[in-house]
Amino acid sequence: MLARSTGSRSAGSGVRSSIAGLLPGHGGITDRSVGNRGTGHAPAPPSLGPVRAVQYDEYAAPPRVVEVPEPVCGPDDAVVEVHATGVCRSDWHAWRGCDPVDLPQVPGHEWAGIVVETGARVRRVAVGQRVTAPFVCGCGACALCRAGDAQVCEAQQQPGFTMPGSYAERVLVPAADTNVVVLPDAVETVAAAALGCRVATAHRAVAAHGALREGQWQLVLGCGGVGLSAVLVARALGARVVAVDTSPAARDRAVELGAELALDADDLDAVVRRVHEETGGAHVGLDAVGSPALVRTSLRALRPRGRHVQVGLLLGEDAATAVPMDLVVARELAVLGSHGMPAVDYPALLDLVASGRLDPAALVGRTVDLAGAPAALAAMDAPAQEAGIVVVDPRA
Repeated sequence: MLARSTGSRSAGSGVRSSIAGLLPGHGGITDRSVGNRGTGHAPAPPSLGPVRAVQYDEYAAPPRVVEVPEPVCGPDDAVVEVHATGVCRSDWHAWRGCDPVDLPQVPGHEWAGIVVETGARVRRVAVGQRVTAPFVCGCGACALCRAGDAQVCEAQQQPGFTMPGSYAERVLVPAADTNVVVLPDAVETVAAAALGCRVATAHRAVAAHGALREGQWQLVLGCGGVGLSAVLVARALGARVVAVDTSPAARDRAVELGAELALDADDLDAVVRRVHEETGGAHVGLDAVGSPALVRTSLRALRPRGRHVQVGLLLGEDAATAVPMDLVVARELAVLGSHGMPAVDYPALLDLVASGRLDPAALVGRTVDLAGAPAALAAMDAPAQEAGIVVVDPRA
């Protein structure tokens, strides 16, 4: 889950996609959401009874593998058997209480799996399909959802935050016809676990809000999951990348993924100088961490008419970050928030994957079972010692 902010729809939403048919309901704007026009549905599968899941009962309490009730499929919903789910910094924020959630909570919001049940009114999703969903699930009925802006739906649900998440054998997808994304064969299941959050978030932040173009410079501040995804997306769009992080391993990984320049975040003044020396100022800056210092660094490193996109969470006192408005006014800079990506905007991203220009599998570090998920989450207490996403396979 990322900072809640409004923004324009993805530039990919109006582009005819060669694989648009993989997205349920991808037709016109008025055909993008409503999940209440069907009368038939797949029969419910035999109940598993309780399912295994990772759960924490209090903030910062050790997460445990427990049995929880199987998700109940409502008439507009789908239940998915989880085959892979990513361990994300936002899961850590919630567990640590930085971003308050309902307790007890099952974390996890970026996943891929197989549909095992659909509700009576679901028409565009079928049992047996291999799917993912955005981490923001719109209600499917409001004006925003009908316009294709489910990512800012005021009645949104977020697995792992407002409802049980995907560190579990099964996860519920509300308003399935609005939120489910069918995966193409070109996307492996483990890699697809990143598409619900970090890769989709990076794509919309870079391509839609940042409006990054071929040959332009993208500054990526923070080379965790979202930051490295932004490197991949920028390169897939033909842009050039400067990556910044305190971790040598993260900087090395950014270079492996296509960054031309990797700078140490320990000296942000030096970062600003180098960016201007090497690029003349970045066209687009991205804070992928959520740091007041990085917000200011991004804005200082931009060329006139540049665009800063805020993706990392700014929580607590940091939410009232002071922006250097003197630079914003003098250079006519744009400051934009980005909050994930709605399901209707996935075709442009999936086209990049299908074409081979974007490989989300390159982001995966290692895979663990459910028993290994608590340790992977707790490891985020310290600076990252390894680059790449940890993916949990609940079936293992």
